[in-house]
Amino acid sequence: MVSYNYLGNSGLRVSNVSLGTMAFGAATSEAEARKMLDHARDTGVNFIDTADAYEGGKAETVVGKLIEKDRDDWVLATKTGQQDGPPKRKMGLSRKWMMQAIDASLQRLRTDYVDIFYLHHIDWDTPMEESVQTIADIIASGKARYWGFSNHRGWQIGELVRLAEQVGAPRPVIAQPMYNLVMRQVENDYLPACDYYGIGVAPFSPLARGVLTGKYDSKDPKKKAPKNSRADRGDNSILNRDFRPETFEIIETLRKHCDKRGMSLVDFSVLWVLNCSTVTSVIAGPRTNAQWKSYLDVLKHEFTAEDEALVNRLVAAGHPSTPGFNEPRYPPMGRRARVS
Repeated sequence: MVSYNYLGNSGLRVSNVSLGTMAFGAATSEAEARKMLDHARDTGVNFIDTADAYEGGKAETVVGKLIEKDRDDWVLATKTGQQDGPPKRKMGLSRKWMMQAIDASLQRLRTDYVDIFYLHHIDWDTPMEESVQTIADIIASGKARYWGFSNHRGWQIGELVRLAEQVGAPRPVIAQPMYNLVMRQVENDYLPACDYYGIGVAPFSPLARGVLTGKYDSKDPKKKAPKNSRADRGDNSILNRDFRPETFEIIETLRKHCDKRGMSLVDFSVLWVLNCSTVTSVIAGPRTNAQWKSYLDVLKHEFTAEDEALVNRLVAAGHPSTPGFNEPRYPPMGRRARVS
């Protein structure tokens, strides 16, 4: 059943499953989104996640319409900073853009505040101090209650905390990394930093963009992708990053284990993420109401020490399923060769 956890050292309590809305307004129709929101209400889910970049703002518009009647019952999170903008219009995490972005998000969401405002992506061109000072001002204005970050580097977590203290901002209360059993790199520094600084963690992509559902043909996943799936729609994230031979080999091993346990691959994969004590809530990314319900069905099962040990044998802690694989968006940056 749904349970509730405090986000890090904050007084904000959220359900252990969050409804992610990346597909709202496009792959997910408003009617289907309404079914998900109704089901979330009925089951006690109180945490909803969106972003200004999701479908060009359409996701926020759908969310705002569907939760307007009971807005205060939800912990509503949105993000900004994914778009960098054209040369003459700096966006990212600049003060000018963030101030504009929060107002635009609030208008689409039909509310005068969000509970959580995220720094969505790293903006290497804007000083972090500028972004954190802007967050402080947004919170002081009452337009956001708390803040967090997503897709940042482990070393940046400590810097965000330091800068918050420097400018008089509250500390971040939540982090949103990509984390699943075939992508375990955040265990090296990201999760330990969040634990040290008392920051809650709400991972996205617990099913590796759907690969860990087992719905893709391991022999020819690109050509035999289910209709309307992310791969069928040509999503480069899954086609170029998640379709790895080693991952499909692991899925076949897990499938046999799950059959014996009387659970699905979805059950196993989501419960594995929730079995990490640093994780506060897991973000579901459903396209259909049936997919959304499957995330809640996960909570009917129990994860065991045997399950945990199996994953550790298949994927080394702190590593991806594919030896030597690096997320293309976050290449290693520690070595700057004098001669290359």
